[in-house]
Amino acid sequence: MELVKQSRVNQNNDSKTVRILHTIAVLMVLAGAGASIGFTIHTGRNNPSILLILLFTGWVVSPFIALLLINVVSRRSEPFNRLILHSLMILITLGSVILYSGLWSPPGAKTAFVYLVGPLLSWSLMGTILIAAKLSPSR
Repeated sequence: MELVKQSRVNQNNDSKTVRILHTIAVLMVLAGAGASIGFTIHTGRNNPSILLILLFTGWVVSPFIALLLINVVSRRSEPFNRLILHSLMILITLGSVILYSGLWSPPGAKTAFVYLVGPLLSWSLMGTILIAAKLSPSR
């Protein structure tokens, strides 16, 4: 009887942790997407091509949209997989904002390089980690 009560307590704590991390991750992704759009528009402000700025903005914001969509789809997945997803959301958001803000940039790289490679790295990281989480044994 005691083991059953203890198991329920652990499940409630796990779901509370997952809910808190979920809230933090979603808010960070939304703020990070907004900041990334702002950095993209600010960087391209002197470019006369509106279409090019829109294309860059769409490419930069695409990982954030994908993370939010994956978050909605994975609501009923295992808590361990949701924790991985929420951690990934926070990691990609922090990395993107640092990259687009100019705090870190590869030496000698042109400005457009960061906005082309940043989303590509995000997509690669998302694919690798989410596939690994999906293939891992259930916890």
